[in-house]
Amino acid sequence: MADLIKVQNIVKDYRRMRALNDVSFEIQPGITGLLGPNGAGKSTLIKVLMGLVRVSSGTGTILGNRLGRHGRLIRSKIGYMPEDDCYIPGLKGVEAVQFSACLAGIPTTEALRRAHEILDFCGMKQERYRDIETFSTGMRQKIKFAASIVHDPELLIFDEPTAGLDPEERENLLNRIQILANDAGKSVLISTHILPDVQAICDHALILASGQVRLSESLEVLNRPTSPTLTIKLVGDAQSFIKDLQKSGLQVHQEHDFNHLRVSGDTDNLSQLVWKTAQQNGISIHALKPAKNSLEEIFISAVEESNVAHT
Repeated sequence: MADLIKVQNIVKDYRRMRALNDVSFEIQPGITGLLGPNGAGKSTLIKVLMGLVRVSSGTGTILGNRLGRHGRLIRSKIGYMPEDDCYIPGLKGVEAVQFSACLAGIPTTEALRRAHEILDFCGMKQERYRDIETFSTGMRQKIKFAASIVHDPELLIFDEPTAGLDPEERENLLNRIQILANDAGKSVLISTHILPDVQAICDHALILASGQVRLSESLEVLNRPTSPTLTIKLVGDAQSFIKDLQKSGLQVHQEHDFNHLRVSGDTDNLSQLVWKTAQQNGISIHALKPAKNSLEEIFISAVEESNVAHT
């Protein structure tokens, strides 16, 4: 599969401050989560990818075009949703989206048609005819999202797209992103602090800390425990059940309460051993499924390694 983005040894200095330090990674088509604490270099990296700032050293390509040489061409193929509001006061919601389409070179009438079509997709109804400065946070997020996709770009870059949204609107926006990726074939880069968003829809995670790449891996690999592990929900007194599992050489960790367990061990028949032990102890298993690694723990570990490296 061809690389969507490939950068090698990127360095970006702002006078005496190094924002990106020897950054190298490759991203293939799909949905990628860009993670990192404040000041990690995420915003600078996005600006580099869009050709808005020049790197101090290093090379890269995005959508097959060289960074630093084809900035305008690269930007024409990207839909960017910024974290901060960027609307023009006095425009209606639909006019703001139409204006974005016109900036991409789409004729006025066609731009208006596309604006309405995209706002329908975003679930915006008659409020699209209101002045944009009267919009709520959720409505402004919809306008920014619509403006970023109205010109049908190949790559979408969303900066904190679910910030300020209520749970229902957050889920709706994530569903729209998945539709764009799965049904329309768009590739997506999401910069976010909300780890459950990445866990829910992303194929790949890229973690930046202190201007360096600390991890770049698929979610499938990250979710996979190093040894066979199960999460179990029990009905009944689990004390003797846990003791017998431990006697069999398994590791048992309590998760939410005493009836939610995480069991792991280097054995090919872990599930069979758990069921047999439960039967011997008169325990009913309400649910049993393969466990996933915690993305939060992975993220914290990567950031802590970065902090140690810079002390």
